[in-house]
Amino acid sequence: MRLEELIEVYDKIEGTTKRIEMTCYLADLIKKTPKNLLEKVINLTLGQLYPPFTGVEIGVAEKLAMKALAISAGVSEKMVEEEYGKIGDLGETAKKILSRKAQLSLFSEPLTIERVYEGFEKMARATGQGAQDIKIRILTSLFNDANPQEAKFIARFVIGKLRLGIADMTILDALAVAFGGSKEVREYIERAYNLCSDIGKVARVLAEEGIDRIKKFRISIGNPIRPMLAERLTSAEEILEKLNGVAFIEYKYDGIRIQVHVRNGDVKLFSRRLENITSQFPDVAKNIRDAIIAREAIIEGEGVAVNPDTGEMLPFQMVAHRRGRKYDVEEVAKELPVVFFAFDVLYVDGVDYTLTPLLKRRETLTKIVRETDWVRISTHRIARTSDDLEKYMSEAVSNGCEGIMCKSIQNDSIYQAGARGFLWIKYKRSYKGELADTLDLVAIGAFYGKGKRAGSYGALLMAAYDEEEDRFCSICKLGSGFTDEDLQKLPEIFKPYNIPHKHARVNTNMEADVWFIPKIVLEVKADEITLSPLHTCGYGIIKKDAGLALRFPRLVSFRIDKSPEQATTIKEVIEMYYSQKKVVTEAKERIVEET
Repeated sequence: MRLEELIEVYDKIEGTTKRIEMTCYLADLIKKTPKNLLEKVINLTLGQLYPPFTGVEIGVAEKLAMKALAISAGVSEKMVEEEYGKIGDLGETAKKILSRKAQLSLFSEPLTIERVYEGFEKMARATGQGAQDIKIRILTSLFNDANPQEAKFIARFVIGKLRLGIADMTILDALAVAFGGSKEVREYIERAYNLCSDIGKVARVLAEEGIDRIKKFRISIGNPIRPMLAERLTSAEEILEKLNGVAFIEYKYDGIRIQVHVRNGDVKLFSRRLENITSQFPDVAKNIRDAIIAREAIIEGEGVAVNPDTGEMLPFQMVAHRRGRKYDVEEVAKELPVVFFAFDVLYVDGVDYTLTPLLKRRETLTKIVRETDWVRISTHRIARTSDDLEKYMSEAVSNGCEGIMCKSIQNDSIYQAGARGFLWIKYKRSYKGELADTLDLVAIGAFYGKGKRAGSYGALLMAAYDEEEDRFCSICKLGSGFTDEDLQKLPEIFKPYNIPHKHARVNTNMEADVWFIPKIVLEVKADEITLSPLHTCGYGIIKKDAGLALRFPRLVSFRIDKSPEQATTIKEVIEMYYSQKKVVTEAKERIVEET
């Protein structure tokens, strides 16, 4: 298959702001792609060679790509750097520079997807002495035979800035259209994806073996299962009502969520974002290896940093210091050891437990985990009254937790991989008696700064997640809570996600100066949720011509552990809005009574 056929579709996708059009373009691409190439095409479209959990990256820096481009075009590296400085996009730079060369070239061999993918794989495998030379040679060869549009794609892909912004859910929609077109088919495809987190693999199986094989899709050790997510409520009474009068209560530990895969003593750890973090937490992997009584198992839990002298649990920011480290890992592990609190089991020795009710899963968990000082099973209780629930909340907070998780124990209390629902409900201390809950929001755009902020962004346009429509709806402009250092870095942080128009998955009435692919999640605190005609979060639900907005929002932290789809949902924002209204009403009633 010729690469230019793929690039033609990418150009159409890049030029649309409509998700339905994007889905149609992808479905057409899927239909005409040979079965043996579909997995590669899906991965390329997502800007990856393999799923993120494999940890495989091409490892080409901008300077190395510019050097290969200079060699191919027969110009100086300085000239390429100057063009890049003016344009700010290496893909467009490659397109411009090689457009001149294309007019002079007499012969070039048409690029195929097979050749390009093979070249990318060789670059990813090149390590050690001489690796840079290998990468430059391969990349130069690809540039030599690329037309300008293909060069734009190649340059962007190798440095990890493809910028198509295609979401997994959009690809699932396109696969359903291409291979069946019914809602039922979409549900089976999505479940297969939720069990393996490898959409390319799902596409290949679907193309080669059909929907019947997808219906029988099985869990594989080493392929992380997409995590189940919780809703949030703000009162004990509401929670018990949702859970049919009885709640399984667990401490909500202030750490990082970890999914553990064990096979014959080999342990892999995956983050909430499905990244392989085993090398960052070798102590946790070793401790779990010693604690698991099973040949194969997948369990979930929370990794919490503790004070090595007192055993006291430390806040999330402390364990976050260990994320992303490549050096001094063992030394930092001694300074900030992590206790793993197991709270669920998804798979044991060939048995899939994701469709098993919670109490049966917990029973199995206690059988396969031998508790130690470093691996424990999460503390839990059963609550049948709001007083019980409040009591356990106070107990959890006094023990250093941020609140409690309330879970259903009904017959339908399965593990909903990749989904958010009221089978699990978050109840945090920050919700009690105050209106300013924190929200995890996605940056979708930015506004240029003025005065002291000139040359950077003055504010970010933030959005909540609409899980029903798989899009991001604006809720506020965020300009407070940033340090001077944060502000200086913002353009660089968001540079890989800059796009020339509003993204197809973004819904807002505001016009940002700069648009982003929805990718980066920030934790935000605010004084109040108000009605606003400017923002689209919950638009028309509470009032006809108004959405919901945050009053006086400010940055709490960057949530590198969360994906955009794990951000605060519009449903949650609406619940928070009604909760604050209830609190304000009750406060006014108390004042009236007192006077």
